[in-house]
Parts: sequence; C-alpha cells; structure tokens
Amino acid sequence: MIRVQPQLEPPEFDRLVRQPGLRFLQGNTHPANRQWKSHSYWRKIITQLRDCYEEICAYCCHWIPPDTGSNTVEHFLSKDKYPKQAYEWNNYRLVSGTLNGRKGIREDILDPFRIQNGWFVINFPSLLIKPDQELEPMLSQSIQVTIDVLRLNDEGTCLQARSAYVRDHCLGEIDFPYLSKKAPFIALELQRQGLVQKIKSIMPY
Repeated sequence: MIRVQPQLEPPEFDRLVRQPGLRFLQGNTHPANRQWKSHSYWRKIITQLRDCYEEICAYCCHWIPPDTGSNTVEHFLSKDKYPKQAYEWNNYRLVSGTLNGRKGIREDILDPFRIQNGWFVINFPSLLIKPDQELEPMLSQSIQVTIDVLRLNDEGTCLQARSAYVRDHCLGEIDFPYLSKKAPFIALELQRQGLVQKIKSIMPY
C-alpha cells in the first residue's frame, strides 16, 4: 500500500448523496442491511470516485478495469457501526470488490489516507509485501495485520497481479510510465529501492 491523497468531494455530492442520506437517517438511526441497499446513494458517485482516484484500488494499488464491474465505494468506517459516516465523501475509498469484502467491518486496517510511503515494502524478486524493518514494533504489527486481513500476498489475486505487471514490464511489453499509472505501488517501490534500471536482471523472466 501507498499513501492516497484525499481528493475534494465533487460539487454534486451534497445534493446526490449527503442530503438524501441524512434525510433517510433521520428516521432510521440504525438501518438494517436491506434498508442500506435501498438507500445506497453513494453508488451515484462511483464514476466521480473512480475519476478522482484515477481508477486505482486504495488497498492493492492496481488499476480496476471498468469492464469488470468490481470497483466499489468502500466505507472505511463501516456504515453499520458508524451510520452518520455512511454519506460522507471523506469516508469513501475506491476499492476493488474483492478487497472490500476482505476488509468488511474490520477497524484494524490502516487507512491509505494516513499511511506513509515506505511503510509497506515490496520484496524483489519474491514480490511479497512486508513491513519496513526499521519501523517500531507496534506500527510494524499493524502493517502486518493489514497485509494479512486484506491478503495482499494472496497468490491467486494480489500477488498474481503484481507478478503480471512486473513480468510485462521486464519483458518490455509495458514501459515505466504505464507501470506508474496502472500499478503505482510497484513503480514507487522500484524507484524507492533504486531498482528501476536493475529490475530486469533481478526477476527470473
């Protein structure tokens, strides 16, 4: 994961999401799941959320292809536990459906709006994510919990995607600017570790 810079809410957000949401909550202080589904006004701004965050999942830091239909509005503070935050722009993260489901209502996941670059490290050539070794133990533990809960090293999803991006880059199928746009965590780690020019000799492709 890398730091995600919070973006300003769209001009139409208050009218489309916040105001109808607040009216709904006036008579439903603790909505049931079926009520949330029929009042999911946040869906009206999914396109704006994608545009603001350049179509990149806040957790895996990879491009979410629009034709998969898997981009979701993730309530960082769960709407079930914090209903007053259900219709607030600053509580939304653009996240793939898979990782949104993994996070669920957990509160021990580090916020991509608040983390610092370099806390999460990609190891080359394994491509496994781990906490930076220089961090103090409690922070390192929180990073590891985030990695484990979101399964950022899962071979069938996140790790597979990282491997595909790095392989395509090493084989010359995508250049570094494209890698930076579609997989910014990988690109940032290559730069931070001084491996931009060396990665092709490190990876077994």
